[in-house]
Amino acid sequence: MSYDWDNAIELPRFSREWFDESDRRFVHAHRLFAHTDVPFGRILPLETLRGRRVLEIGCGMGLHTEAMVRAGAEVTAIDISETSCEATRTRLSLKALAAQILLMDARKLQFPDQSFDFVWSWGVVHHSAQTALILREISRVLRQGGEVRLMVYRLGGTCSYATLVRYWLAGFWFGRSFDEVLWKHTDGFMARYYTEDMMHDVASLFFSEIALNSFGQDVDAVPLPRRLRAVVLRFLSRERTAALANRRGSFLFMTAKR
Repeated sequence: MSYDWDNAIELPRFSREWFDESDRRFVHAHRLFAHTDVPFGRILPLETLRGRRVLEIGCGMGLHTEAMVRAGAEVTAIDISETSCEATRTRLSLKALAAQILLMDARKLQFPDQSFDFVWSWGVVHHSAQTALILREISRVLRQGGEVRLMVYRLGGTCSYATLVRYWLAGFWFGRSFDEVLWKHTDGFMARYYTEDMMHDVASLFFSEIALNSFGQDVDAVPLPRRLRAVVLRFLSRERTAALANRRGSFLFMTAKR
């Protein structure tokens, strides 16, 4: 979970320069839906977090952790990956920032009931075979009236449709299931994909005021090989690219209240 699988960042790993370059790539990839004046400011309510107790499920390389700490939140970030915990601790130390970073399984959150005002999770809970159990745990540790915002993969997005083609060309004829082909082209051994109805149904067991939106990246707007996609994108305005990407988006973003 280093977010640099092919070692494309030719800088000392987990150095300040390495984090800056990793952040630049990550922020650019999400520019069509996530940013205003600050990274992820459109979907992460940084302006409301000062003085609030925040739980982040899946800290990754710590970009969101840092953003919430800088916004004045009292952040506890967990991850099931030792690499992610190490990376986030290193990032915060390099920048003289502080948060509680814990190695923990989100299916068994080790916090008392109603411990947090806000829960954030970006592209994490769909990697569990027990997503509903994680949502139940989030509900348990979230105070009454608190809010959760999280992203899971969307079954109606471009990635899934592209996988249907791969499945027909390769998977079906070799005895592989559609899910197996989908997992092979996903970051991780397994990832569950959700339709809006599926996610709403499971979330409604624990939350209210549920809102779901689809978001996407360049590849969702123009599902072509990278070099050819770059050529096509030159002829599309940012507004047109964003409209196509978010309509076909592979990210399903949920906000809900306890």
